[in-house]
Amino acid sequence: MNKRMQYLVEGITKDIVAYLMEDYGWDLSTAIGSFHNSETFVKLSDEATGLYIESSAYVYEMFKAELKMGKLG
Repeated sequence: MNKRMQYLVEGITKDIVAYLMEDYGWDLSTAIGSFHNSETFVKLSDEATGLYIESSAYVYEMFKAELKMGKLG
């Protein structure tokens, strides 16, 4: 992962953790752990998917769908 991609992934992750804490009332460690252990995070961290250039809101919607269904669609 190059530095630019890492910066973008970290920014999206920061936003999603904040969304989870606000929307679900999760504490910081629960929000971080849930996102980092998700299929969505694996895809976000994979340069080949290009997901890291999408908006935080877009990635968050994917993660919410994964939470609801137990896996990515």
